[in-house]
Amino acid sequence: MLKQIKYFLAVVSCNSFTEAAEQCFISQSAISQQISALEEDLGVQLIKREKRKFSLTAAGEYLYQNGSALLEQAEELRKETRRIGQDDELQLRIGYLIGYEGKELQDTIYEFTEEYPEVLLSVAKYSHEDLFKKISNNEIDLVLSYQRRAFLEEYESFHLRYIPCLVELPGRSKVAREEEVSTESLKDMTCILIAKKEQQELEQSFYQNVLGIGSRFYFVESVDDARLAVIGNRGFLPVADSGNLPETGRTIKRLPLYRQDHKPIQFNYCAFWKKDRSNYYIEEFASMFYKRFMKEN
Repeated sequence: MLKQIKYFLAVVSCNSFTEAAEQCFISQSAISQQISALEEDLGVQLIKREKRKFSLTAAGEYLYQNGSALLEQAEELRKETRRIGQDDELQLRIGYLIGYEGKELQDTIYEFTEEYPEVLLSVAKYSHEDLFKKISNNEIDLVLSYQRRAFLEEYESFHLRYIPCLVELPGRSKVAREEEVSTESLKDMTCILIAKKEQQELEQSFYQNVLGIGSRFYFVESVDDARLAVIGNRGFLPVADSGNLPETGRTIKRLPLYRQDHKPIQFNYCAFWKKDRSNYYIEEFASMFYKRFMKEN
């Protein structure tokens, strides 16, 4: 019945069966059937259907005014029940991407440890491939990273937001005089990437074949080394606009990156974890992190 109430609230909020069905990711006929089943179960009419319009009965109005609170209480009950049942799993291991500089992570860690001091929280940064290997081997519980491959069925994914791709250029370069930069204007410059030797081929393939960036590549193993290479006129460094990148001064110019069709290049930043290892604390941290993104952006 809770799911049926959710569908009913969506229809009333959207003032449309069609829009509510799209929002709930089901067909229009299915959402109509679910609301009819809800009316049958309650033994009252909730919606008066009039051709393409509808209005609420008194019972429907009452359910609409109080249904959201009921769903929120049910969700809190579900979460607390899971938390109590999983108190023997009081550790959470988080892996995040090297180079991520958003303060949302720090703020979420502070909030999470304040609310759940009983949980032993460990956080470490890794490359894309190391993150995937470690979560595959159950060495970490939750990954915060840009999507690099299609998610397998065994993983739960939580989209956070799309983050623009920027490039850091030598302040003296001609391209740095522009207000934005395209992949075409960078084709004769070297792309600087951060990767260990055994992962360089994968990194090059992603930037070259998926994002369409770079024809020549220069690899370093840290963000600091990458920025020194930029200042030394070795090439450009692609970075994610986390909203908290450090000031660059006159030595480095940071510009938004566009494709030839003038569409911005973006990274899909998300949280993901294994479905068979999901627990209350993983879902709660991911939810807190998402709310930070919504609050800060």
